Amino acid sequence: MPAQPDNARCGIVDLGSNSVRLVVFEGRGRNPVAIFNEKAVLGLGRGLQASSRLNEEAIEQALTVMQRYYAVGQAMGANPLQVLATAAVRDAENGGEFVKGLQARLPGVPIRVLSGDDEARFSAAGVLLGFPEADGILGDLGGGSLELVELKHGRVGHTASLPIGAIRLAERANGEVVRARAVVEKELSTVPWLKKGEGRDLYLVGGAWRALARMHIAQTAYPLFIVHHYGLRREEARDLSGVVMAATRRTLERMAGAPAKRLGDLPFAAVVLRRLLRATGATRVVFSANGLREGWYAGLLGEATRGQDPLLAAASDLAARFGRDARLPPALFDWTDALFPEESEAEQALREAACWVSDTGSHDHPDYRAEQAFLRVLRQPGVGLDHHARAFLALVVALRYEAEADAPYLPTGRLLLDSRAMRRAEVLGAALRLAYTLSGGTPELLRGTELTRRGGQLVLRLVHGGGVFAGESVQRRIEALAAALGMESVVEVTK
Repeated sequence: MPAQPDNARCGIVDLGSNSVRLVVFEGRGRNPVAIFNEKAVLGLGRGLQASSRLNEEAIEQALTVMQRYYAVGQAMGANPLQVLATAAVRDAENGGEFVKGLQARLPGVPIRVLSGDDEARFSAAGVLLGFPEADGILGDLGGGSLELVELKHGRVGHTASLPIGAIRLAERANGEVVRARAVVEKELSTVPWLKKGEGRDLYLVGGAWRALARMHIAQTAYPLFIVHHYGLRREEARDLSGVVMAATRRTLERMAGAPAKRLGDLPFAAVVLRRLLRATGATRVVFSANGLREGWYAGLLGEATRGQDPLLAAASDLAARFGRDARLPPALFDWTDALFPEESEAEQALREAACWVSDTGSHDHPDYRAEQAFLRVLRQPGVGLDHHARAFLALVVALRYEAEADAPYLPTGRLLLDSRAMRRAEVLGAALRLAYTLSGGTPELLRGTELTRRGGQLVLRLVHGGGVFAGESVQRRIEALAAALGMESVVEVTK
């Protein structure tokens, strides 16, 4: 079982060209848990291209906001609390003066002005928390710069930082999308290793790109409104960026999911995406909600914690918070092994994670237990769970709690699974339902039972005098499990 996170808190202020954000994390677990997240859109880097200075009107606002964030961090007991400043502050002539003003108002808080390489590596560390085997090119689009990183099966390769963040690009192109294309193309041509992205994934980080993802989710009626791990085929990403690039502001305002505060940035974010697809030759786009802030958080973790499997770490976190007995999930994993003789490594990992989350509804109201557990698992904050994993685990736990076949919340999970995964979820849900009926949620009682296959029969063996007997509910559930497998059920009692 992965080590459980402690309750220590830490806070990071991301001081960007367009916005400033404070995030307070709780614990030091493999999956960052943000318990406070506040953003202020200040436009500190607006006008930087022409004046080489931070926006004077935004400076006083920024100082006020930062003073609030300092007070929040202190009140919440965030330790460490740190400020990371990015492109606008590092590039502005008055950046140093601004930092001195911050230091006077945030006594004792480290303020670090990141280089482009620093920023790229923090972003990469954050992405790798959610995609530990990421392979392709990472692009982190801020207001002032675009950070690029080559990812090689979870390792960081080349990095680059280009002055084509959404705000700066708009200013360099005088607000003209057509001119912006040439600017981006010229900048990307200075990074020859981008060609190594051909046939691989393009990982996108940054608020403007996440806004594009939300628009696509809204317009396609995708069943899960979670940007993290949302993927688009190359053609879909090209079409989306093309539509946004060509749209007028009025048209963008009418588009489903379009954020009012980012409308001016969206066409330029789309330009960068379109040109980056061409430069890399990537076949798929994957959106990440993790980036610089999570990369900073990752630096606080020990090597053993960072090395944990994110899927199992997220599942065990849920078990620790909502389950009854941490000894049971490993026993359930072994107990269900005979049901899946031909499963892939990935399928086995999902089965193990399902055993960990299988008791997370134990403290809910019995009339809503299946639904509550389904939604809790589907929407959990685990950064390593793709949408398929979320849907599979949620469906298993709902079926373990005997969700009605026509329950209105279940289609969200079913629409994200293929027929093989659906069948596995149904079998595993039925098996776990039987296991909890037999054991009462205790490994001691489960040890007196065993499931085996014998030809076309599914055999449930019970130890006589072990506190478990084949009552009506047990008979009904072993029959249901056998039917799901296309087998005949048999119950045997041994001494």
